[in-house]
Amino acid sequence: MRTETYSMPGAQPLTEAYIHRTDSRIDSLYGYYAGAEKDWERRLERLDRSGAVRASAAEAADVLRIYNEKAGASPETFSNISAIAEGAPVVVGGQQAGLWTGPLLVIHKAVSIIGAANSAAEQLGRPVVPVFWVAGEDHDWDEANHAYVVTAEQELRKLAAARPEGSRTSVSRTAIATGTWEQLLSELEQALPHSEFKPALLEELSGMAQKANSLSDMFAMILSRLFGEQGLVLIDADDENVRRLEAPMFRSMIERNDELERAYTSSAEEIKRLGYTLQADVTPGSANLFLFRTENGNERTLLHKRNGMYQDRKGQFELSAGQLLQIADEQPLLLSNNVLTRPIMQDYLFPVLATVLGPGEIAYWALTGEAFRVMGMEMPIIVPRMSYTLVEGTIAKNMDKYELSFEDVMTRFEERKAGWLKEQDGLSIEQRFDEARASFEELYKPLLTLAASIQPGLSKLGDTNLQKIVEQINYMGSKTVDAFNKQFEAATRQFDRIQLALKPLGKPQERVLNMASYWNRYQTAWVGKLLEAPYSRTGGHQIVYL
Repeated sequence: MRTETYSMPGAQPLTEAYIHRTDSRIDSLYGYYAGAEKDWERRLERLDRSGAVRASAAEAADVLRIYNEKAGASPETFSNISAIAEGAPVVVGGQQAGLWTGPLLVIHKAVSIIGAANSAAEQLGRPVVPVFWVAGEDHDWDEANHAYVVTAEQELRKLAAARPEGSRTSVSRTAIATGTWEQLLSELEQALPHSEFKPALLEELSGMAQKANSLSDMFAMILSRLFGEQGLVLIDADDENVRRLEAPMFRSMIERNDELERAYTSSAEEIKRLGYTLQADVTPGSANLFLFRTENGNERTLLHKRNGMYQDRKGQFELSAGQLLQIADEQPLLLSNNVLTRPIMQDYLFPVLATVLGPGEIAYWALTGEAFRVMGMEMPIIVPRMSYTLVEGTIAKNMDKYELSFEDVMTRFEERKAGWLKEQDGLSIEQRFDEARASFEELYKPLLTLAASIQPGLSKLGDTNLQKIVEQINYMGSKTVDAFNKQFEAATRQFDRIQLALKPLGKPQERVLNMASYWNRYQTAWVGKLLEAPYSRTGGHQIVYL
C-alpha cells in the first residue's frame, strides 16, 4: 500500500495554533492537547471520578442497542455497546446526515474516530469505543440533500433530493417518500459508470432505502455497513430515546442559561482579545437551544431571551422559564441543542475521552471551555480529524506522464497545464505573433505621427485604428494557438481528469466528491485503505493510492 504525507494549508488560524502549539496563550481555551500522551491518562482519570454527573451508562447502552439494530449493526458494534454499558470511555465525532453520506470528509471523520479510539485503547490498556454522532437534529436541508459523483463522461454531477413540503424541521424528522428514494437511486444508477460492483452497490442501497424514512436513516445504515467490522457505534442526536436521556441536562441548561450565556460571551471576548476570529455566533440573549414548535409542523426555532421570557427571533410566541422547564421534564423531544450546547450534551451522555473535530469545529469549540466549567464539567481532548486524498491508478499514471506532483495539482495546476501545452509548441506560435505585432506597431506608429502632423484630428482616429489592427492580430494568434492545442485534446482531457479527481470545483476532493464513486469502482476495499493509512492524533493529510 502506497501513501504519502502532504501538508494541507490550514484555513483556521486558531485551529492551526492548537494543532502546532504555536501560541501558548490558547492553552486555557482547550485544556488538554491531543499530542500529549499524559493528557490522555489525565482525562481518563477525570472520567473515572466523574461518572455521577453523566447519564446512566446502562440506559445509554439500551438506547444505543435499539438505534444501532435499526441501522443494521454488526456483532462488533453490539460488543462495543456492551462495553459502554460497563463504563468504557468513548471517542466521539459527528456530522450532519448527507445524501449517500455526503462528501468524503464524513468518511474521513469516521476513520479518524476509529483511529483515535484504537490508539487510545492501545496506550491506556482499556477498551475505548468509537462513536459517530449523526447530527440529525440540524435543519439545513440544502447542506444535507446532495451528493457529487463523477460520471462515465468524466463530468461532475450533483444529485439532490428536493425538500418535501412543510416546515423547516430537522433532517431526521423530514420524511423521504418511497418514490423519492426510487428517483434518487435511478439518478445514481444513470450517473455512475458501469463497473462489476455497480449492481451490488445499487441493490444494497435499494434495500436500505426500503427501510429508511429519512436521510439520517440512510446515512446511519451506510456507515454501519462500511464500518461495522470496526465496531463503530452510531447515535442520532434527534432520536426520541436519546432525548429522554437528555432531559435532566436540558433542565440544567435552562436553569443555568444566563450563566452559560455569560460563559460563551466571556470566551468569545477572550478569543477576540487574542487576535482570532470567532467561528460561531455568540448572540446576546440567545438561549443556545432550539424548540420544535408542534403548532408549526415541528419547525425548529432558535430561542431568544427577552424580558424574562423565551421567544422566537420575531417575538411571535413566548414561553416562561417554568413552561420551558416543564417541556424539558415532560416533552424533551421538543428541545434541541445548537453548536454551543451540543458539546456539553455529548459529554453528559457519554464518558467522552476525546472528540474528533474538523478545522472549523476546533475553532468554535474554543468558545465552550468556560461553559463546560459552569456545568461542573470539563472539555474533552480535542483530536483533529485526519484528511485524505484518494488517487486512482489511472490518475497517478497520468500525473507521472505529465510530471505533475500532488503539490502541482493543488496549488498551480492551470499554470502547469498551460506550461506543458506551450512546451509542445515547436512552431513558437505565440512568440511569432508577438514579434509580428511588435513589427507592425514599429512600422505603423511613424505613419500615425505623419498623419497627425498633417491634421491633428487624425491622431485619435489613428490610435483607434492601431488598436483595432492589434486586436485582430491578437485574435488571429489566439485562434492559431487554439487550433494547435486541439492536436492535444487527449492530453487536455487527461489533465482535466486529474483536476476533477483531486481538486473538483477548485476544492479539496474530500469537500466535494461522494463515496459512491469509489464504492462503485472498488467495492469497500478503498475504506480498508483509509483504515490502514498512517494515523496521527494531531491530524494531517495522507495521499492514499488505490
